[in-house]
Amino acid sequence: MMLSGCRILQCNSRQLGICSFNCNKNCCSYLNKAPRPPSPPPPPPLRQFPLSTCYTSLLKFKLLGTNASSSPSSSTSPVTNNNDDLAGLSFINNASQPPLLSDCLTPAENDNVPPYEGISSLAGGIVALGKFDALHIGHRELAIQAAKIGVPFLLSFIGMAEILGWEPRAPVVAKCDRKRVLSSWAPLCGNITPKEFHVEFSKVRNLTPQQFVEKLSVELKISGVVAGENYRFGYKAAGDSSDLVRLCKEYGMKASIVNPVMDKKNRPESKDNMDSNNSNEQGQVSSTRVRRALANGDMGYVSELLGRNHRLIITPPFVVEKNKRLSAPRSCLLNLPPKEGVYRNCSLVIGDGDDDGNVVIPCGVVIDTTDIHLEFDELARHVKNITAARNLGIDFW
Repeated sequence: MMLSGCRILQCNSRQLGICSFNCNKNCCSYLNKAPRPPSPPPPPPLRQFPLSTCYTSLLKFKLLGTNASSSPSSSTSPVTNNNDDLAGLSFINNASQPPLLSDCLTPAENDNVPPYEGISSLAGGIVALGKFDALHIGHRELAIQAAKIGVPFLLSFIGMAEILGWEPRAPVVAKCDRKRVLSSWAPLCGNITPKEFHVEFSKVRNLTPQQFVEKLSVELKISGVVAGENYRFGYKAAGDSSDLVRLCKEYGMKASIVNPVMDKKNRPESKDNMDSNNSNEQGQVSSTRVRRALANGDMGYVSELLGRNHRLIITPPFVVEKNKRLSAPRSCLLNLPPKEGVYRNCSLVIGDGDDDGNVVIPCGVVIDTTDIHLEFDELARHVKNITAARNLGIDFW
């Protein structure tokens, strides 16, 4: 059948509309011609990334082009990032400018918190400077003195071992246990628990003493600092405590230098055991001294240096034997244990909260080359809690 020069396809007569008689070119449901190709799909939407996956990475660099007017002589080079979530984004690392201290600031207790929240909480605070490995009584004294001036914070550097070529070693205090230790300091710090912040050492190692203090004042907006008498800072440890006081005064900050807390027993050290890197700290309470006491298995001495019992944290798997013995491989330890041996005055601590809500069970501990064993008089009624625990603590008296 032909109509107006057009051949009509096999269609039901009811399907023929006015467009068929007008040879409407837009109607192709029945004309013997190919249908219009479909419209191309719309371009995909711009990729958006959650803060939790890339916020920290974004802050460590500046978006390409945003700093073009800062300095005509500044050199830039592309940075390759293997994170798929950041594909298509270009970054530069401006090597001519010292990095923003806020770009490499991390709240220690929660690494997912955006750095700007840490900056906000630090503003107006008093920062204690140090390494804070063992959180011993010397570190506690710094926090106490900071609390006497304002809101106390601990500021330390991470990544020093990798940069300076130190051998990796287990921490004295497990990362998951540090908040508990700091909470125990609150009664001595005006009922305020000091918070910890970390700065990447690689980002600040080349700063002069003046640049470092300037960044504390201008970028972090802190009100003052507290440091030990032997504190050194700046490139190649060029600045000492007197420089810190002078520079803080120039930038309108308070500075308090704390006398070192001495080991009351002042135990004699052999020449081989002396800390060659801290020859001016002999007799002073230090993380090195704590590590040495742990290596000697002298737990009473460790408790004196720490101002508390040493807590060893272990993770599953735990093996309970005959309801009187619990064992775990040494690979499950999250921090530094004492030397191999038998320890009678110990307690198993079950619970993730403060000490007041934990279950404490007296036990003996045997540490050998491969495993750690806990021995109890009776363990049956605690087995369920043990198997459900994320971590277990062992306190050494």
